[in-house]
Amino acid sequence: MIRTATPADIPVIHALVRELAEYEKALEEARATPEQLREALFGERPAAYAHIAVDDTTGEPVGFALWFLNFSTWRGVHGIYLEDLYVRPGARGSGHGRALLTELAQICVERGYQRLEWSVLNWNRPSIDFYESLGARPQDEWTVYRLTDDALRALGDARRPGS
Repeated sequence: MIRTATPADIPVIHALVRELAEYEKALEEARATPEQLREALFGERPAAYAHIAVDDTTGEPVGFALWFLNFSTWRGVHGIYLEDLYVRPGARGSGHGRALLTELAQICVERGYQRLEWSVLNWNRPSIDFYESLGARPQDEWTVYRLTDDALRALGDARRPGS
């Protein structure tokens, strides 16, 4: 079963984010606090959305998808960017990941969004195989760039010409 996350899910979302970061060998980079997640998902101006995968038998959360809207200037419509998709190891292979992606695809179709996009680590062959089995294809002609920490601050603090 897939359901829309509620504020009561913040502790489990935070725990799942940490589990995902550990799986991706980057736990030290997972610095988001429960308060930050609450504000992003349920604050005055939500910037992200989440769905929870629940075990049909126990009712316990076993996974999540956290996403936000992007926009295609070429297509002229929004799309969904899937920031995180994670299913706990003991629940994998039971259809939860597919159900989460199906939910997001349905949102896209219902709202007229034309893209559902995400990134996957190059070494994560199980996930790559799963995504490709659904018909997803890598966009390998693009390279992702990111500014963070000192580089972001240096650029953001740079004086604008003429100021």
